[in-house]
Amino acid sequence: MVSERRTLLADAALDVLADEGVRGLTHRAVDRKAALPPGTTSAYFRTRAALLTGLVSRLVQLDQAELQAIAEKLPPIRTAEQLVDGMVLLTRQRLTGEGRRRSLARYACTVESVRDPELREILIPRENAGREAVRLFLAGQGVTDVENRTHTLLTCIDGLVFDRLVNGGEVPREPLEGLVAAALR
Repeated sequence: MVSERRTLLADAALDVLADEGVRGLTHRAVDRKAALPPGTTSAYFRTRAALLTGLVSRLVQLDQAELQAIAEKLPPIRTAEQLVDGMVLLTRQRLTGEGRRRSLARYACTVESVRDPELREILIPRENAGREAVRLFLAGQGVTDVENRTHTLLTCIDGLVFDRLVNGGEVPREPLEGLVAAALR
């Protein structure tokens, strides 16, 4: 029950952050979003820092599940075109619906993590099926320094998502093709 309530509150906090930004993220706002009595959030997350930590932990959990689902949906990556297809799918998911809301929350939390080492540690990119698929593809293509190139490629994609989140629209296929081509050089 406690775990379910913490998850409900973390999800509500994600919604508040996506809708209202960092300034709007208060215990009271989370109580309202979760449709729970005033004081409930502070009973589970005593401080704002604890609330942010719970929110970020839940965000990472949801992101990891999303990446696992994408990896399971796609066949093993054998060509650059298939890798780009996967990136198109990921960027589309990160820019629409619940993925967009999580992206808004993720970037807000990333900025907060500059001053909070605990948040930064939680937000460090994790091993997941998507990252492993990119790593295996690059290694299979004979790329040297696979770890660094994987990190750079995924960081660039993250930057494209951020740009489109701020400026609107989708991530065009051409920049993704260019990033993959650069990673393979």
